[in-house]
Amino acid sequence: MATARQLEHAKTDLYEQDFLAWIDDQAQALRERQTGALDWENLREEIESMGRSQRNELKSRLRVLLMHLIKWHWQPEKRTASWTLTIKEQRAALADLLETSPSLKTGTPRIIPSVWTFARDAAATETGMGIDTFPESCPWDMDTHILADWWPE
Repeated sequence: MATARQLEHAKTDLYEQDFLAWIDDQAQALRERQTGALDWENLREEIESMGRSQRNELKSRLRVLLMHLIKWHWQPEKRTASWTLTIKEQRAALADLLETSPSLKTGTPRIIPSVWTFARDAAATETGMGIDTFPESCPWDMDTHILADWWPE
């Protein structure tokens, strides 16, 4: 009979050697409520990582969306179908992300300032316009402007 230490080592080995097999093994243990078969430490790390990944996706998509909304607003003469598609794509992806993880939305007021700073700087770099052309803080509301079917004119 294997000791608890040997079982824990075997779970960690599987995690390091074959991640998919580890996932399948852990899912089976969860389905069967076999708590002793769970790799608690790596499960905790993976769950925390999933949360970070979702937050990072939210930030990334907001950066791209805001940069394109900035360009759309401050360079109307250069609007392209590509910009339109990028804005629509980012909005759709954000809607999907917020539908599956609505609690992400509660954190957006905290991240908008840093996301705006990045988008503003990226837009200045891409357009060649001075950074002072764009406001220091985001002038648009998340629900009525950024995520809505709204276009800055």
